[in-house]
Amino acid sequence: MIKPAILIVDDDRKTVDLIRLYLEKDGYHVLMAYDGRQALELARRSRPGLIILDLMLPRVDGLDVCRILRTESKVPIVMLTAKTTEDDKLLGLDLGADDYITKPFSPRELVARVRAVLRRSATQDEEGPTVLQFGAMEVDLVRHQARVNGSTVHLTPKEFTLLKIMARQPGRVFSRLELLERAFGFDYQGFERTIDVHMMNLRKKIEPDPRGPRYIHTVYGIGYKFEAEEDV
Repeated sequence: MIKPAILIVDDDRKTVDLIRLYLEKDGYHVLMAYDGRQALELARRSRPGLIILDLMLPRVDGLDVCRILRTESKVPIVMLTAKTTEDDKLLGLDLGADDYITKPFSPRELVARVRAVLRRSATQDEEGPTVLQFGAMEVDLVRHQARVNGSTVHLTPKEFTLLKIMARQPGRVFSRLELLERAFGFDYQGFERTIDVHMMNLRKKIEPDPRGPRYIHTVYGIGYKFEAEEDV
């Protein structure tokens, strides 16, 4: 099987070369960029299967690169950075990154993360309905949009990912840990309360009455489930 091209974006050429060696050894074709503007140009022109993106970049900062790319494509993004606080991680993940690894890092671990993100991406892109309809709400899996009564609801990338995960299996109960792993990365070391915050924000945006939710229901002691409107 032909492996996808991977774009590495970092202004430290030694870091880029190190990652490139390990990825090429694993069979990937590698593209390289050393600033944010070059990264955007390469991503648009070459359409890589995944991007490894440093946050601190010249010309266009890594968070802005991530934000711009997320308006244009669903390409998986693994953020690579020296910033280690939980707020930094959540900001990057909320902008649409699929995983987050901090410097200094193990190149072998990074390659394993790349494999895991690509597997998750392939699973999420399996064939099925492209628009899920639940009464007044639509979840458009192609456009990455939710609409209520025909009006687009502005969700962050992670809010949409959580909604999509649950809406694809209405009635199924998801634990907080499972939602955290599936939406933020299998080894994301965040707190499970992160999910509660995202669910609260989702309810504010999609529910007619967030205090009496129609779609996103808390299953006490476990997590959450999504109910189709007609089943509620």
